[in-house]
Amino acid sequence: MEDCGGVMIHFPNEGSGSDKVTLRGPKDDVDKAKKQLMELANERAQSSFTAEVHAKPEYHKFLIGRGGTNIRKVRDRTGARIVFPTSKDEDQELITIIGKKECVDDAKGELEQLIKNLDNIAESEISVDPKFHRHFVARRGQVLRDIADDYGGVTVSFPRSGTKNDKVTVKGAKDCVEGAKNRILEIVQDLESQVTVECIIDQKNHRTVMGAKGSKVQAITSEYEVGIKFPDRNMNMNAESNGNNGNGEPIEPVVNGDGGSENSEDDKPKKCDTIIITGKQDNCDRAKAALLALVPVTEEVTVPFEFHRFIIGVKGAGVRRMMDDHDVNIAIPPPAQQSSIIRVTGPVNNVENAKIALLNRVEELEKEKEDRVLRNFQLTVNVSPVHHPKIIGRRGQVITKIRQDHSVNIQFPDRDSEQMNTITITGYEQNAEAAKQAILKIVQELEDMSTVEVKIDQRVHPRLIGNKGHAIRKVMEDYKVDIRFPRGNDVDPDLVTITGMEDDVLDAKDHLLNLEEEFMQDITERSMLQQYMSPPRSTSEYREKNQPRGFVVRDAPWNKPPDTTSTQEYPSLGSVAAAPTSGGNAPRWGPSKR
Repeated sequence: MEDCGGVMIHFPNEGSGSDKVTLRGPKDDVDKAKKQLMELANERAQSSFTAEVHAKPEYHKFLIGRGGTNIRKVRDRTGARIVFPTSKDEDQELITIIGKKECVDDAKGELEQLIKNLDNIAESEISVDPKFHRHFVARRGQVLRDIADDYGGVTVSFPRSGTKNDKVTVKGAKDCVEGAKNRILEIVQDLESQVTVECIIDQKNHRTVMGAKGSKVQAITSEYEVGIKFPDRNMNMNAESNGNNGNGEPIEPVVNGDGGSENSEDDKPKKCDTIIITGKQDNCDRAKAALLALVPVTEEVTVPFEFHRFIIGVKGAGVRRMMDDHDVNIAIPPPAQQSSIIRVTGPVNNVENAKIALLNRVEELEKEKEDRVLRNFQLTVNVSPVHHPKIIGRRGQVITKIRQDHSVNIQFPDRDSEQMNTITITGYEQNAEAAKQAILKIVQELEDMSTVEVKIDQRVHPRLIGNKGHAIRKVMEDYKVDIRFPRGNDVDPDLVTITGMEDDVLDAKDHLLNLEEEFMQDITERSMLQQYMSPPRSTSEYREKNQPRGFVVRDAPWNKPPDTTSTQEYPSLGSVAAAPTSGGNAPRWGPSKR
């Protein structure tokens, strides 16, 4: 409905028996939906073809196989579904195959062939000595599984352990049953020809020989087709010390590798150290050699103490990696002992490989030590501190390039150092000499340069320098010179210094003087124009000159401080004054107070 523009599709109710489906919507959408429904119906019809096969119920488990392996193979090859009857079905022999017709036919043919093979199943018995039964059922029946895989999935049934029954039942296709019987008899014959060999290894090393979860012993048993039995850990040691094997039986003399007998009580092997190997003589001998090769040994390797920390690595990563690579234990003495002996413990071959790895590592460290000595060669060069800024360069660009080109380290003296002229170069001798020559070349160029001082009006300095120094930097690049302007505390603020090759200095000087003349002309013109221009109204000078004075009273008393000593103006503050005559002058302000 979504693919066809929301057309409505209505199916008949379940159980109605109707096969009509109603579609409603725009004509084009309905046609499209009808086409899709018919395609789905046809595909469903093709994949719903069924066929039936009948097989005896006892055959079903063989058709299905262990874990469904047999029937799964048929399904994967044909693509058909195969349904076996359940316990509730009436017909227990009916097997239903569902799918496309060609897939169903292929699956039916394969099942009929399997059933035909099962009709030829035979059952036979052979006699196997009970002492050999354990070999067949050991390791979760690995031997029986191998026989079943090699001979058409035959079933081999041994009697329960503990019984004295020697009858073994083999069931399967007739040809497969005969082949499986012959294989079992061959194994029995090999077992009868097996011998038992003792391998003496100190019990404290058994865990190392077995490996993690017995992995090493399992590998030996699989490779040499032998059985290996280790003694119990809690074996009674007192019985052996009394001259018996723990079962009351005397210990027989043991023949050593040189053909002689060892009857001394101290040399008699202990039962707790004896490993039993069972198998063919040749295989047992090789398995014994393999076990003895796993016995750990300890060897000493002389490594200079100064290299120990490099062998250990960061947080022990180096020595741990070496132990993992060679499956050994490496014991490095503590620093307080100042010992150069490193002990390596493990199987013989592994110890030898670890020793070689240690010696190779020591050789690498020796070469690195020699290289460090060569790399730390030092020489000095005396250069006047005046030239140091030029050798360093702007933001250290010059000195950084020398360091990178020659792979050296260059140290300049501190400002308060007594040897202000000494520059130290560290690196390979050849590289240090090359870096020294590069510095001396710069110094020679600096000494060959001439310096000219020219007076340029300080008022044009900002315009010569430009925004963030771009203008003066371009002049220095064009004329290949260095131009220094005076600082604020210099005596002559107009004095500019030009340094470089003589011709370049003269050219740069002329250029600066021309710029000065041009800039001074602009400054002069601006000064002349300034005289004819009114000052900006925002200045304080303009406000003071043009501020209105307002109403002014001349000779007002507040403009002249009062004379309090005058008895005429302030009689009450001084001595009593004589009355003025009629012709005398009255006070300036108002009549006299009498």
